[in-house]
Amino acid sequence: MSVKSLTQTEAEERAALLAVERYDIAVDLTDLPTGPRVRSTSTITFTCTNPGAESFVDAAATVLRATLNGRELGPAADGRLTLPDLAASNTLVVECEQPNTQDGAGVHKAVDPADGEVYLWMSFEPDEARWVWACFDQPDLKAPHVFTVTAPAGWTVTSNSGNARVTSSGSSEVWAFPATPPLSPYNTVINAGPFYQLRRQIDGYDLGLYCRRSLAAVLDRDAGKLFTLTEQGLGFYGEQFGMPFPQPRYDQVFMPEYGGAMENYGCVTWADTFLRRAAPTHAEDELFAKVLLHEMAHMWFGNIVTMRWWDDLWLNEAFAEFACNWAASLATEYTDAWAGHLADDKLDAYLADQGPTSHPIHQRIDNVAEAASIFDSITYPKGASVLRQLQVYVGEDAFRAGMTAYFAKFAWQNTVLQDLIDELAAVSGKDLDAWRDGWLSTAGTDRLTLETAGDELVLVGRGPAGPPRPQVLAVSAYQNQDQGLVRTERAIVDVQSERTTVPLPVGADFYLVNDEDLTFATSRPAAPAVAAKLPTPIARGVAVATVWDALVTGEATAAETASSLVSVLGVETAPAVIEPYLFLAGNVADYYAPPAAREAIAAEVADMCRRLAGAPARRQIALRALARVTTDVDALLEAAGDDVDLTWRALVRKSELGGDTDAEVAALLARDPDPDARYRAMTVRAAAPDPAAKAEIWQALAIDRIVSIGATNAVTTAFWRPGQDEALAGFGDQYLTLLPTLHRSGMIVAMHYTRRLFPVFTSDEAYLARAVEAATGDVAPVVGKSLRERADQVARMLRTRSLTKA
Repeated sequence: MSVKSLTQTEAEERAALLAVERYDIAVDLTDLPTGPRVRSTSTITFTCTNPGAESFVDAAATVLRATLNGRELGPAADGRLTLPDLAASNTLVVECEQPNTQDGAGVHKAVDPADGEVYLWMSFEPDEARWVWACFDQPDLKAPHVFTVTAPAGWTVTSNSGNARVTSSGSSEVWAFPATPPLSPYNTVINAGPFYQLRRQIDGYDLGLYCRRSLAAVLDRDAGKLFTLTEQGLGFYGEQFGMPFPQPRYDQVFMPEYGGAMENYGCVTWADTFLRRAAPTHAEDELFAKVLLHEMAHMWFGNIVTMRWWDDLWLNEAFAEFACNWAASLATEYTDAWAGHLADDKLDAYLADQGPTSHPIHQRIDNVAEAASIFDSITYPKGASVLRQLQVYVGEDAFRAGMTAYFAKFAWQNTVLQDLIDELAAVSGKDLDAWRDGWLSTAGTDRLTLETAGDELVLVGRGPAGPPRPQVLAVSAYQNQDQGLVRTERAIVDVQSERTTVPLPVGADFYLVNDEDLTFATSRPAAPAVAAKLPTPIARGVAVATVWDALVTGEATAAETASSLVSVLGVETAPAVIEPYLFLAGNVADYYAPPAAREAIAAEVADMCRRLAGAPARRQIALRALARVTTDVDALLEAAGDDVDLTWRALVRKSELGGDTDAEVAALLARDPDPDARYRAMTVRAAAPDPAAKAEIWQALAIDRIVSIGATNAVTTAFWRPGQDEALAGFGDQYLTLLPTLHRSGMIVAMHYTRRLFPVFTSDEAYLARAVEAATGDVAPVVGKSLRERADQVARMLRTRSLTKA
């Protein structure tokens, strides 16, 4: 069935005509233990401002029966049911069935290989609720939802409002949930299965954690920190936004075969890959904390106050991404969260913002299919960085007061960009129109350089369209001392024009533009040799970001970049950035190094890994990084000992180098308690430089799609390896044939598969041209956008590999 994507014009017309009073949604899950079907009956009560008019309801599942005010309706077409001759007050009842819970949109059934138990999750952003039940699937038709779920006896069902009344009915149970506050359809959820559950009462909140039974021990290990972070986040946001989270119950559900996390009101769904099967590293714990705080921030930005249309997606995602770093740095142990942001996601944003898919943070979105393509590095980390700049620009006190006023005024409503700008302008006393136009309505990255003009320092700014954006940032002077560079003075610079005088004396040994990383802008010159001499993690991070930007723009070689990263790793003290820097160093060796230099760069990185492994606190992350680049796998296997995770990583490397791993994989599978260990074995197989192995993995990964979304990163990284051209021949062409189907399981899967299956080690520029051309063909917008972005990244890798300067 072809399904239309809702346009902004259609949404505006429908919102002007209709007001939804309530959804009563009955869901039947009793077929799932042995079958695939989910059934629903959606009863929608709504009013119409123009009786006699016609509209439509979204219904992309199989419609079994539908009545409007007691009258039978005709069949659905294009994922819609026509609603003719509307009354002033209306009752619509639609019975639906969704038979595809394997690789369809909106709903998924997973079977745990450890014990055969069945689990079901739903996830609806941006418009996938319509694949499960009939609804007006747009963000500005908010209404209370009342869910009644019939599930097999012995299952637990979670939903937004919690505290269901449960009654038995033969071999099943009925879970009747209280009404939610007014929510957009995409903010709702049902998860179900024979969960393992932990609960804790903290500060008046009833906090719940759920996972599949086979991961109970892992959840027990992580529960203490999860409850603590949840308590810290709810307290911080309630205070900063002037509005405590209004519902006592807050659940977090970890689900198999799920991608990422989703901010369903009161009931956040997570991929259970976040429950690390090995003891988590500091960076993994920090990511866990930031994702938890990101999804929690959505309770306010997205659920309580919701954007009117998808052109204001940044009101949800950029704010949540900003808020998670803000909260982590001030309310948790992860005080270097902003340094971690700079070392990871912000680098991705700089790259994306200088590429062919860059777009304004706020832009026109004609339909929801287009909206799916902007869940990206511009909306998330660039948006978060821009909001941090806004906080600096208006002052933190004014920023906090503006947030409080915004939530007090617009709770349970929908907003547009100008609503927030008006509240911040009112409390700060600043005219924010130029800031809004420059930062939110203009794509591209500012470039900042420092010049000496006589006895003055001048900051020269260049924006995408000429002058730089209005911004406030720090420039600092450093002097060489015995232990490195020491900051002697810092100036806060308010940039309003192309040239801005910097009140610092000339003659310092080094000046750092954007010290403390207060804005979103690149700078030059890059100074690879200086980064390690700077005294703080955030100062070193700014210097590393400049070097990395020079790498991806073809101004710095792989050797220069690797040496800079290795030098920084030799002095770095912040756990938040050590693991990201090791990852970047490995990427330089794998993706940016010319073939003739790859071995030497990998050896340099390997030497640093061995040095770091000598420190007990660094041993785990150093040996993990070593597994990417070592040529002495036997020594790594010996170092791994009983560490199952490190042994898997070492076997992947052994397989990549052509070693026989069959017996070791079989033995490790036998002793690995991870219910998903089979994906680790597939990763080892994927790395082998063997055409038969590659064909087997490609079939499982790209055709049959039997690899869990949470395992695809590892499997595809192992599949596409440098120096394996013969074994990988032909898969690039196969990838292009798959493009029209990559969106079939929804937005997250479409983005993931488009990026991860791309042949990253192609050296054929003609192939890249074909890929870019394919992005304009018969593919979903999210696929086309992801494809163009990935092709640009690979083109940059090719350009850097060709650099010949020393």
